[in-house]
Amino acid sequence: MTIKAMYPGSFDPITNGHIYIAERAAAIFDELVVGVLINKNKKYTFSIEERESMTREALSHLPNVKVKSFDGLLVDFMRAERSRVIIRGLRALSDFEYEFQLALMNRQLAPEIETFFIVTDAKYSYLSSRVVKEVFHFGGSIKDMVPPGVFRRLRERFPPKDVIQGV
Repeated sequence: MTIKAMYPGSFDPITNGHIYIAERAAAIFDELVVGVLINKNKKYTFSIEERESMTREALSHLPNVKVKSFDGLLVDFMRAERSRVIIRGLRALSDFEYEFQLALMNRQLAPEIETFFIVTDAKYSYLSSRVVKEVFHFGGSIKDMVPPGVFRRLRERFPPKDVIQGV
């Protein structure tokens, strides 16, 4: 029996913390689908095509990982993909409360689906896509926070002005 897990997120952009969680999940489950969320109510830095491309590139070393975009309810996407396991990463206690609420809601909507939490490595506990973009915007170094493809795309999207951003 093959067990397919789903790791959903915006991945705007994917960070080394996301990659760490995907690597751990890919080592546990037979198949991992990284679901890149399309939320028309949210303003993204990168288009869905760019987010999918960056995510696919960053996870290309994992042969049992596929990247697909989705909109709507996660549980509907999971049913369509025949997946029964949600993977969620936890960085800090503050993440747990929000993720716990999501897990309970998903269980209410789809009792056959289980949520698995994977705790990140301590070196990624501060890392989020929002923080990466903010640090980059103000000229801070993000090279150890994102894969090279993401760093390149951020530099292309937001060329350095008076400071060398992200160095």
